[in-house]
Amino acid sequence: MRDFDYDLFVIGAGSGGVRAARMAAGFGARVAIAEERYLGGTCVNVGCVPKKLFVYGSHFAEDFDDARSYGWHAGDAGFDWPTLRDNKTREIERLNGVYHALLDDAGVEIVAHRALLTGPREVSVGGRTVTARNILIATGSWPIVPPFPGNELAITSNEAFYLDEFPDRVLIIGGGYIAVEFAGIFAGLGAEATLAYRGELFLRGFDAGIRRFVAEEIGAKGVGLKFETHIESVSRRGRNLQCRFQDGSQLDVDLVMVATGRAPASADLGLASAGVLVGTDGAIPVDRYYRTNVAHIFAIGDVIDRLQLTPVAIAEGMCVAHNLFNGECRSVDYANVPTAIFCQPNIGTVGPTEEAARAQHPTLAVYESTFKPMKHTITGRAERTMMKLLVNGDDDRVIAAHMCGPEAGEIIQGLGVAIKAGATKADFDATIGIHPTAAEEFVAMREPRR
Repeated sequence: MRDFDYDLFVIGAGSGGVRAARMAAGFGARVAIAEERYLGGTCVNVGCVPKKLFVYGSHFAEDFDDARSYGWHAGDAGFDWPTLRDNKTREIERLNGVYHALLDDAGVEIVAHRALLTGPREVSVGGRTVTARNILIATGSWPIVPPFPGNELAITSNEAFYLDEFPDRVLIIGGGYIAVEFAGIFAGLGAEATLAYRGELFLRGFDAGIRRFVAEEIGAKGVGLKFETHIESVSRRGRNLQCRFQDGSQLDVDLVMVATGRAPASADLGLASAGVLVGTDGAIPVDRYYRTNVAHIFAIGDVIDRLQLTPVAIAEGMCVAHNLFNGECRSVDYANVPTAIFCQPNIGTVGPTEEAARAQHPTLAVYESTFKPMKHTITGRAERTMMKLLVNGDDDRVIAAHMCGPEAGEIIQGLGVAIKAGATKADFDATIGIHPTAAEEFVAMREPRR
């Protein structure tokens, strides 16, 4: 049998690739991982982690204001962008070191170069060609910038984490979770933020009731919302960026950020040289065990574009390692994957939307509640929370939970376990709530709204 330099060569050191490499090495495989940019991928460097830190930072303006109602008088608060930006960067650099140490300790060889496939089992990397019995593509995704005159003047979320100066006025183009999150970040840090989206309502694919509710809440916090609005052009006028829309309106800002989605990063990897098929959208088709059309080449994470979520990529990477080197046949169950959007207020969700659930369950019962969080009963802030449970009337099983409100992600994570386990509405009703909390409302809703 032909010998190879490695049992597994991983291209891309994001969360999924790193987990697959570590697990495979733990099973005794000879593993190398190539990364041309940064260890940890999008999530650690220009995604989940720095974004969440910015969300924390952007919420302090409201916290300082609310504190007065609780007897605290700290004087006038001021915001310093370089402090937040640079403290965030130091934390990211620390995490880069953690990822490096994890790979080193597992015995994985780290190759800090771009890797290209030059044959079915050959990889060109760092000026040399190596062979591998198995190859894993885990290169993630990259922001999409749509074509329009002046699009080169816009930034993406990648650059937003490293701005030299914080803008006074910013336009965010897009309607996905990244656009909505950054609208809240910029507004919370003191910018005049406007979000423009071509559709009638942002967050397509999420529960319609939650989408409407969060639009009202974000608008009430001062974010300008322009729906059914198409960007026509962006041009520089002195220090300003002049943004023109197809409806004839115009907006002058200091910064334009495009957040119109992310595409699988599959280009220029030499996939054709290895015979790997790629879809028209750039996603690499795989079977349930993450094999491409070439049996010994695998792909996971954003590059296969199933669910662009870090924990999903990690789970997929674990499946590949276990299947290749531990004699198993694992695959990820994509049903009822909990997720959160760190807009302000947060969204947490697990299970289908009400619209999708009703199409599958004619006897669907919808339990819904909106209320002012206890914290704001004395602050006077108008922010409200919304919670929703979807119950299959045929067997009383809770099939979804949706929430918009503070710490929604933290609350929905626990409900994700219950829904995955098949809990019924009777189980929820029999559970004693923790009082006083917002979360107790999920076990206190007794009558269906519809």
